[in-house]
Amino acid sequence: MSTAAPPVVLGDRAVGAGQPAYLVAEAGINHNGDVEVAKRLVDVAADAGADAVKFQKRTPEIATPPDMRDTRRDTPWGEMSYLDYRHRVEFGAEEYAEIDRHARARGIAWFASPWDVPSVAFLERFEVPVHKVASASLTDIPLLEALRDTGRPVIASTGMSTMAEVDRAVEVLGTERLVLLHSTSTYPCPPEESNLLGIATLRERFGVPVGYSGHERGLQVSIAAVALGACLVERHVTLDRAMWGSDHAASLEPDGLRRLVRDIRIVETAMGDGVKRVFPGEEAPRKRLRRA
Repeated sequence: MSTAAPPVVLGDRAVGAGQPAYLVAEAGINHNGDVEVAKRLVDVAADAGADAVKFQKRTPEIATPPDMRDTRRDTPWGEMSYLDYRHRVEFGAEEYAEIDRHARARGIAWFASPWDVPSVAFLERFEVPVHKVASASLTDIPLLEALRDTGRPVIASTGMSTMAEVDRAVEVLGTERLVLLHSTSTYPCPPEESNLLGIATLRERFGVPVGYSGHERGLQVSIAAVALGACLVERHVTLDRAMWGSDHAASLEPDGLRRLVRDIRIVETAMGDGVKRVFPGEEAPRKRLRRA
């Protein structure tokens, strides 16, 4: 199968071969239930030059596993059940309307990972440009069917999944408007588990644009993913890695996100077109150093 998959249009951007990498700042739940923090994360993404900022949307009673609902958890708001915690960090329509207005004012796209079918309908109210399937949801067939039926593009992460599970997800979602993301769901992810050659494996198997969702510390692995052809890069972002919460340690702070965007754009420029030629900067040393 050809590795030059046709691009997928996300809002006003084409994503795929020959296009600049689409850079997503994953705010996730790093806002800790504070809409002002969420808006600051939108600002961080916009200021860094990211193309989009992504959140997560859950219906806690559906998305929280039954055996975990009554588990006690220490939080900045005191000890509470895991279900109460999920409610505490979840945004409703009013908060997302505020995020939507702020993102539009900053000129940056936003979307989210819905973790259940009602959350798909919730996000549809905002006419998001794309839906995202979290790695943990890749085997949730009713959710995939609901996403497919919106007719919108879908980005699907493949962490913690076997190839058979990816096959089944792609069968449900279809390939017409699909971007797959190679990912390893270890937080933080050590380099030896990154397996970046999986980008080419997915691209060749499914014939769709393939990107990378990274959970590693640092920038090197994400930059290398672009050099290996990743058409989209997603990284978690936080205001401060020392903040309370499960995803902050594997997130980039504002300066890290700025450097990632900068370095990816430099690498893209450096990739060139592969045609062997003598460049203008080589002409003088060529004349000076060549003997024949």
